Amino acid sequence: TGSGKTGAFALPILDHLLRKPSPGLRLLVLVPTRELASQVEQTFRDVGRFTSFKVATVIGGVGYDQQRRAVSEGAEIMVATPGRLLDHLENRAFRLTTVDHLVMDEADRMLDMGFLPDIRAILHYVPKERQTLLFSATLVPDVERVAAFTLKDPVRVEVARPATLAEGISQVLYPVVQEQKIDLLLTLLKNTEMRSVLAFTRTKDRADRLAASLDKAGYRVEVLHSNRTQRERTDAMENFREGKSQILVATDIAARGIDVKGISHVINFDVPQHPEDYVHRVGRTARAYGVGDAITLMDPVEQVHVTDIERFTGLTFPR
Repeated sequence: TGSGKTGAFALPILDHLLRKPSPGLRLLVLVPTRELASQVEQTFRDVGRFTSFKVATVIGGVGYDQQRRAVSEGAEIMVATPGRLLDHLENRAFRLTTVDHLVMDEADRMLDMGFLPDIRAILHYVPKERQTLLFSATLVPDVERVAAFTLKDPVRVEVARPATLAEGISQVLYPVVQEQKIDLLLTLLKNTEMRSVLAFTRTKDRADRLAASLDKAGYRVEVLHSNRTQRERTDAMENFREGKSQILVATDIAARGIDVKGISHVINFDVPQHPEDYVHRVGRTARAYGVGDAITLMDPVEQVHVTDIERFTGLTFPR
């Protein structure tokens, strides 16, 4: 996490498109969430600023017409979530016959979210002769299976083992009963300089309740989960990114790929049930080899999940 995966495919593909120009849609990037789609789109706009390339974003929660128009007006690059893209393809809104690069980003997360049937269907719409790149923070067996039917004679590049955490993250664990988690968090916020905090909860309902408690205590707080409208999700991310809010409370939808500079603290208000999710959550701080703090609040019933995380990462967290 935070090592520059998006740049690793955006820069060389743009270089290739410049060297071998041809009309039509040339690159399709599949991502699991709308937030990641917006971020990848922005990366392409940033690194391709001095080129004429147009980028179309195809995601749920916004109108179909403007997405169709972006493609018909000559976009060479498309960033899409699988569900909405398949809707367009089945309605014959546009074709992918000129695509010569396919990128599947955060492949493990797409599988977690149940997108495998959609991905299989989308593959029927892209040419068999293409370059395919698959990016995944963890190469679990399910991802290996997807690689087997989407990639042809692939080269495997492993930057670090999946459980590796950025060296700049300081991690600590507070054993605390469930009923006292909010009081402890408020005490930590009061007594520690926390410039920018990302707090994770297990459920959407708990995210809303935690955000309400923090708001009542006088903190500038936003909340991010899948029940929020696209407008609310975009506003929450922008306010947090620009420093207008100090705390973003989120479910694991935000744990993958979200790159906000300067997050000083990640708080696991609930211990994640999967060790991989811990790695993704705390990887939101110490981006690009910076430093940051990860604090986990552990109710006794969550000890089993902490044990799994410590085994997975090879670390023992100070209590």
